[in-house]
Order: sequence, then structure tokens, then C-alpha cells
Amino acid sequence: MKGARTGTGSVDLDADPSENTQRWARFVATCLIGGLVIGISVLGLHFGAPHQPSLRIWRRKKKPVRVYMDGCFDMMHYGHCNALRQARALGDQLVVGVVSDSEITANKGPPVTPLNERMIMVNAVKWVDEVIPNAPYAITEDFMRKLFDEYKIDYIIHGDDPCVLPDGTDAYALAKKAGRYKQIKRTEGVSSTDIVGRMLLCVRERSISDNQNHSSLQRQFSHGHSQKFDDGGSGTGTRVSHFLPTSRRIVQFSNGKGPGPDARIIYIDGAFDLFHAGHVEILKHARSMGDFLLVGIHTDLTVSANRGAHRPIMNLHERSLSVLACRYVDEVIIGAPWEVSKDMITTFNISLVVHGTVAEVNDFQKRDCNPYAVPINMGIFKILDSPLDITTTTIIRRIVSNHEAYQKRNEKKANSERRYYEDKAYVLGD
Repeated sequence: MKGARTGTGSVDLDADPSENTQRWARFVATCLIGGLVIGISVLGLHFGAPHQPSLRIWRRKKKPVRVYMDGCFDMMHYGHCNALRQARALGDQLVVGVVSDSEITANKGPPVTPLNERMIMVNAVKWVDEVIPNAPYAITEDFMRKLFDEYKIDYIIHGDDPCVLPDGTDAYALAKKAGRYKQIKRTEGVSSTDIVGRMLLCVRERSISDNQNHSSLQRQFSHGHSQKFDDGGSGTGTRVSHFLPTSRRIVQFSNGKGPGPDARIIYIDGAFDLFHAGHVEILKHARSMGDFLLVGIHTDLTVSANRGAHRPIMNLHERSLSVLACRYVDEVIIGAPWEVSKDMITTFNISLVVHGTVAEVNDFQKRDCNPYAVPINMGIFKILDSPLDITTTTIIRRIVSNHEAYQKRNEKKANSERRYYEDKAYVLGD
């Protein structure tokens, strides 16, 4: 009788004995290999599971580095933004403290922009992750402990320019002593004090002579110098913009990303002089209308021709960097034309052109040459309700109405810094 083949390990009784031996060897080998695979799998399940939490714990321990920077951020400009950019580069998350109105008044003099507007400005900077309102002007022991314990701050950041209290002492002395202080380079060429001075100089020049030609004032306030101040003449020492833009700085501020193939591109243009909370809010509103916000920054000559010879206070590249630093802006056109042309709309694939209800120049529809005539005729123009009733003129009026207070503020700051450097020189001399 012939034996039946009942599987891989069955034996054929009629087969050659050596053949049966080989089949049996293969059967045993298969069982051993299968058992080994199963055993390894079981061991993996048994010993592998406990290692998963340890991996998660390791990842959890690698927490983000949180850095803190504070400031008044009064009349916020590209210098402030560059400081925040540098601070953010020293960690993974940037927490920013905005000093209260009362603290600024006590230490420097009255702020030009109130806390709520300064909060809007700081929150809008693309490198900021979290904002603390009403921060103290000086880093006290209690506040430093709060930063370390409650906000989990690793380092406190400040620029290499002195932050001096009225008594001449360093506002960051405790942070330095604790070994939790890092320093960044100050952006040369601009400060809030400098900008206030530009506006006061503007007012003074206009009062001296209303007959100065446009090109003269334009050179002073956008491209060049006021001879009287550059030569060390009278006044508070205010200098007009000497900012020299570089391609590297523009790249540092840029998002570096273009719109997607099917992106809805929104376009808004303007001077954006003395970049303020009103600008931020209308840009935020415009960005919500699409996927990509393109902002046109008008040239200095265009602004001067439409808003007066004393404008702009900030030159084209200063204004462009301030707008680029805003988190709601994807790209800017540096030196955008006054009129929005068909070629421009096609080149940038613009889906919608918008304009706010609050603006320095808002009578464009009454003019013979309407800068938005083309997008209006194409049915891609929309007026947006401006969330805040603030313009560049609003900021200038605040300065002018508190002329004496701001002059005293500038003098107070200069005196404090002088005492700081005198004390430092004395210590080094010892």
C-alpha cells in the first residue's frame, strides 16, 4: 500500500530512504526557522513596548529654547523688528514683553502710541510667538523669577545699546548676574527718538518757510541730510535717515515663498509711512480676503507728490522693511506705481485689488486720473472697512501736540545714557 502525502512533512513509503531523510530534514529546518521568527516577534513585543515610553520621554526632554525680549516698542519701526528677528534666532520661541504706559512715562517720558496700539504692532511681527502686556521697564528679581518659572524662559535678550534707568543703573543687571542674558546687535540708523526728531524737524522747517520747493524737502526727509544738523548746528542733534539697505537685510525680512498655482492674490498699496496699528489692521483684513497678500509700497517721490513735500518721514526702504516684517504680508513691491495697470495685474496674477476706508488720500474716485480705474473696470476692486481710525497724520499730530514733552524725553534719555557711559568709563579706569 502506498503511503499518502499529507503535507510538507509527510513520508512516501515507496520512496528512496535517502529522499525521505532529506524531506524530513527540510521539515525540521522549516519548523526551526518558523519557531525562531515567532520567538523573535514575541520577544520584540515583550521587550520593545517598554522602550517606547523612554523614547517619548527623551523627545519630551528636548524642550524648545524660549527666549524673552522686552521693550517699549513705541512708534515701532524696522529697527525693532530686526531686534526681534535676531532674538528669535537665539531660540525656538520668542516671548515679548511690552512695557506699560506708566512705566514708559516714569522712565523716559510719555509714549507716542498707547499700549493697545503697541500690542497690535508687536503681535503682528512674524518672529513673535507670545506677548506679555504691561511688562516692567527694568528686570526686577520677582519678574525675572516669574519669567523663569511661569513662562519657562531660558534667556533674556537685549541689544548692545544701553537700557539705563533714571538713576543711571543698568536695567538688565540682574539678568546678567544670573547668567541668563544674551545680547544682540542694535540696528544702526534708526530709533524712536530719531523718528520723533525727524517729525519735529519737519514741522520746524515748514514753519521757517512755506516757500521751500518740494525737491529740497524731499531730499532732506527721504534721501539726504539737513545741512544744519549734519554740520553740528543748532537743534537736538536729530539726524535724518542715513539707512543704507542691503540685499541681505531684505532677504532676512522676506518670507522667501511665492504664491501657489491656484492662490487668490490680494493687492493693496500705499505709502505705509510711520508704520502703525492702523496699517497692521487693514493688512490683516486684506490678507483674510485671499491666500496671498501682495503689498505695493509707493516711491518717495510719489508720496511727496500726493501728500506734500514734507512726506514721507521714513524713506522707501525703511517703509518696505516695516511692511515685510508684518506676519500678514507675503510679498512687497518696492517702489510700486501709483496706478494699478492691466500689465501689473497680469504679471502678478492679482485676483483682487483692495483699499481701506481710512487713508491719507481717499479722494481717488473724484480725480480725473483714478489710480484704480483698471481694476474697477475689470470688476476686481473692493473697498474695505478700516478697523482703526489711525493715519500717519494722527501720529504726527500726537508728536506736535506734545512737542515740549517729547523734547524733554529725548534730553532725559540722552542724560541717562551719558551717566551710564561715564560710570562705565570710571569703573574701567579703576
